[in-house]
Parts: sequence; structure tokens; C-alpha cells
Amino acid sequence: MVSGVASRLASRSALRPAPSALRTAAAAASAPLARSFTASTPAASTAAARPKAMLEDENGYGFIRHIPRDPKPRTKSVTEIRGPYYSVMGKRYFEDVLETMGHYVDGLKFAGGSFSLFPEDKLKELIDLAHQHDVYVSTGGWIEHVLTQSAPLTAVDRYLETCKRLGFDVIELSTGFLSLPPSDWLRLVERVQSFNLTPKPEIGIQFGAGGDTAAADLQNMGAQSDPSKVVDLGRRFIDMGVERIMIESEGITENVASWRTDVIQKILRDLPMEKVMFEAADPAVVNWYVREFGVDVNLFVDHSQIVQLSGLRAGIWGMADTFGKITTFR
Repeated sequence: MVSGVASRLASRSALRPAPSALRTAAAAASAPLARSFTASTPAASTAAARPKAMLEDENGYGFIRHIPRDPKPRTKSVTEIRGPYYSVMGKRYFEDVLETMGHYVDGLKFAGGSFSLFPEDKLKELIDLAHQHDVYVSTGGWIEHVLTQSAPLTAVDRYLETCKRLGFDVIELSTGFLSLPPSDWLRLVERVQSFNLTPKPEIGIQFGAGGDTAAADLQNMGAQSDPSKVVDLGRRFIDMGVERIMIESEGITENVASWRTDVIQKILRDLPMEKVMFEAADPAVVNWYVREFGVDVNLFVDHSQIVQLSGLRAGIWGMADTFGKITTFR
């Protein structure tokens, strides 16, 4: 099947606007190309209505040293959480997450194509609830499956039209399972922008990444890419106005014999930190990122890890190497 997909992709011309697709682009031509990483319909007077955390309340625990959280929308120290994937998430569950930890959540991501499994009204409930708490909503990397359809140009446009109608703000563009020329990837970015949606390219060093593949299986797929390739592509995305790039954890800190911290260091040496977001698959990885790069590093974590990450960023808890050691000078 994989070889069949590859041959179909190779036989197609590079992704370029088809005549049938131009009508959509023309309709959106007057709108701004890129959308901000903010909720599309922010709630009115959210800051005034938001319950104050006890750590911020002088009548609670506000007298204890901590690092205050910047208000939304944030361009640094951004936290995107995984929604339903490893566990089910409905409106009542998500309400609990947002009513208790909503101030610390910037974005919600539906991993893979998980959102396609929901009834539309239930999916809309989650998207609308996120927007009420000033949380942007992102697709997962399902574009990889969309690109394998028999008419990819039409499929991509219909996919974007549907995501737009449902209220998604951000479209993730992953190619961990596919070999896609960089020029086509850039055209995908333009296509998403033409729909007045925000593109979020996901890049990494390991082919076959994105499906929680075992380390041994990833190794059998061959050598990892040169980190310079990630940096070069990242620069091209930023030049196109991409606000944030997701860095795939598989092959770097997930499903590897040892962490490739050299890759992370190179990315942050050559790309602005506010332009990248790192996937952190487990608590030890979350702890390492904050220890090494401080509270401003942008992280994508599972929703079950939002409390741990928020406590670490506030400097009120941590592991042996971070407890009492996280601070700022502002």
C-alpha cells in the first residue's frame, strides 16, 4: 500500500491551485492571509470573569513566591494540549479541564484525524467551548491522509472548507509518513493561508514519525534526517509568515534509545524560540525543556500534563533538578 501511495504521489504534479480551487482562493483574497494563534471567537470580558487562582490571590497563596503567568494571547510560554486521542473527551470532561486550568491552556489539538470520528454537534461543542476560554483549536496531522486521496487538490480544498466551517483555527501540516517535496509543502502553507486559517507545519528528523511507532521500528526505516534540513525548512516557513512550527518528538525525545538534545539545541540556536513549539511526550521531557530553556519555551503536552507543566512554569514545584530552581528576571 505504501509503495502504491508513493507512486501515486510521485506521478502527480506538484501541489498547485487547480481551476476548481481558484474560486475559494478568490473569495478569500480580500481577507488577511494568516490568522493569529488565538481563538477565533474570544469570549467577552474573559479576564474579568476568570476566577483567580489561589496562587494569584493575596487572601489565598499569593504571598508565596511564584512566577506570574502572562495574560492571553501569549506568543511565548505557549501551551497546546492534546485533546481526545489516548482517552475520550466530551464537553463535560473538557469543561472540567478549562474551568480549573483554562488560564494555562492556549491551544487544543485533535491528534491525527480523531475529530472526524465525532458527531458534528459534539465536535462543535468542544470547539465552541475552547473559544469561550480563549483557546485556539488545531487539527492534528490528518492532512497526510487527505493527501493520499485520488484527487488530492480537491480533497485538500474540501478538507479546509470543512475545518473552516466547523470553527478550527489552526491546520497542522505533517508529512511524517510521506515523502513530500519542500516546494509542495510550501504550497500547502499558502493554500491554508488562502482560507484565512493558520498553518502549523510539523517537522522532525525521523521518517515514519507521528504514530507512536516503536523505537526499533523507526530505526528499521533508516537513518534520521540531518537537523540542518529541519532548520532550513523552518526558515522558509517563517519567511512565508508561519507563526509557529511544531517539532515532532519521535526520533528526538520519544521512542529513541537516547535523546537527541543536539537537534533541539541546533533548532533553538538557528530559529527564534517563539516560532517553534516542541512536543513533550512525558513528564521527564517536559521537565528537561523548562530546565534547559526556561519558562518561555512553547510546549505541546497531553491534557493530563497541564497541571504538572503549569506548576513547573510557576516555579512552585518540580523534579530534583528543577525544584526551587526555575525563575525569571522581569
